[in-house]
Formats: sequence, structure tokens, C-alpha cells
Amino acid sequence: MAIRKLVMYPAEVLEQPCKEIGKFDKKLAKLLDDMYETMIEFDGVGLAAPQIGQPVRVAIVDIDDESGTIEMINPKILAVSGEQTGTEGCLSFPGLYGEVSRPNQVKVEAQDRKGKTFTLEADGFLARAIQHEIDHLDGILFTSKVIRYLEEDELEGVTGE
Repeated sequence: MAIRKLVMYPAEVLEQPCKEIGKFDKKLAKLLDDMYETMIEFDGVGLAAPQIGQPVRVAIVDIDDESGTIEMINPKILAVSGEQTGTEGCLSFPGLYGEVSRPNQVKVEAQDRKGKTFTLEADGFLARAIQHEIDHLDGILFTSKVIRYLEEDELEGVTGE
């Protein structure tokens, strides 16, 4: 496993839709392992492949709860409901935070590192993190959804994406 270099905005790869993964091999497993190490190193709760320069539909989320690390390959949002507004940040936008409204519940279909399809339902902060990462795979940045940017004195206890 290796810590990869984070791609910072305005890198083009961050705003481009990503390609689907077709091969579930050792290269993909290494990418997932490296993404996890990179996310932990930079104190994030999620990371999408374009954030390390890889334009493929791969994302991970770990909000440090009983859900553990969620690896999503080729994820698709099947359904959303409810609404929540909360603080978001992004490892590709260090020090920038804003309030973003998103659905409170999400249902996602994705594949695991071996290619097996699974369905996941989440709510609250986990749903927010999953949607943020899937947005990355579609070339959508959280900054396009910010209602209000936060000032430095409002950031106590806030962590990155």
C-alpha cells in the first residue's frame, strides 16, 4: 500500500465524468488499498479515484462508525429521500468548507473489489459522504452545491471529506 498524491482543484480530472471499471484485478485492489491509506493520511472520511488522478468510478467512504470502510466500484444512486443540510469539506479543496443540502437517505448499487454487486442504504452523515464521493465520479464538486461558505471561526470540530 502507498499514500498517493492528492489532486487539487482546479485539476481537470476533478470535473470530468469517470469511466466504469471492467477489470476486477490486483491493480484495482491496489488502487483501493492506496486510496484507503491516502484517505487516512489526510484525515478524510471519503476519497474518490479522480482525487488521486485516476478517472475511474471507484470511491471509498469510512466515517469511523459501525459501517466500516465502504468500497464502491461503479456506484449508481437508485433512490434518495428526505433532506439534510450540513457542513462539507473536500480533500481537493484544503481549508474550504461550506453548508450543503443533500438528501438524508440514499440507496446505492455498486460492486465490491471482486466485482460482486451489492445494494447499500444509508442515512445522515453516511448518506452525505456517499453522495459527495459519487458526485466526484460524475465530475461534480461540492462547491457547486454550497449554500454558504463557512468562516474560519465556524470550523471547530469540522473534518474534511
